Amino acid sequence: MSGFVAPLRILPFTLGSRRAALLIERNVYVYKAGWLVIFSGFFEPLFYLLSIGLGIGGIVGDIPGPDGTPIPYALFVAPALLATASMNGAIAESTFNVFFKLNYQKTYDAVLSTPLGPGDVALGEIGWAVIRSTLYALGFMVVIFVLGLVVSPWAIFAVPAATLLAFAFAAAGMAATTFMRSWQDFDLIQLVVLPLFLFSGTFYPITAYPPALQLFVQVTPLYQGVDLIRALITGAVDPGILWHVLYLGVMGIAGLAVVSRRLDKLLLK
Repeated sequence: MSGFVAPLRILPFTLGSRRAALLIERNVYVYKAGWLVIFSGFFEPLFYLLSIGLGIGGIVGDIPGPDGTPIPYALFVAPALLATASMNGAIAESTFNVFFKLNYQKTYDAVLSTPLGPGDVALGEIGWAVIRSTLYALGFMVVIFVLGLVVSPWAIFAVPAATLLAFAFAAAGMAATTFMRSWQDFDLIQLVVLPLFLFSGTFYPITAYPPALQLFVQVTPLYQGVDLIRALITGAVDPGILWHVLYLGVMGIAGLAVVSRRLDKLLLK
């Protein structure tokens, strides 16, 4: 473990902040004896892939892919579940865990007694959420490869795309958490996450929706990640994927800005 901790001081997720990397290092030590907890969110999408992608996929057969070319149903579902795994890791770490540290464990009060500031806390926690999500993505990518669902060399960029998706959701999730006052508020998180999972083109093309609903789905964040990763894994790459990259990048940066301002208000009041 010590060999894994040292490089974290220079992880790019810290955006050049060595102090924020120290908070990531702290999280590594906290989870050192409980790595199974980190990987718990990986299994739900995996079960969906095995049961629906492979099970029901044997009945469904081929369906239109991103460019209209028929592809196996499992190949259609797998990229979406990879995106879902990344979202799950980011949301779990940036909402429930951050809320507990902020309001009950008072972790950040202790952190601010050191040279670290609210901005370092924001970077460190979002960075750690991204690391957790990237671990999910790597594991899921291995499963997809073993199942023979990697059909394009563009798939090498699927994990970086999942990392970008994780950054967007981690920043937005932590920003939302800074406004929460009780555990009951987390029902609102599920009210957002569950529909995103079910209706973002995860299990069927969004062409099944009326045109107005298709337009609405296309501007939701998980759909952006699903469409991006699906294009990469299936090889249906076109310049349109740059819009997905821009969308998720702006979402992450905006969330990071909100978190920094909110933590400054909450922790230095």
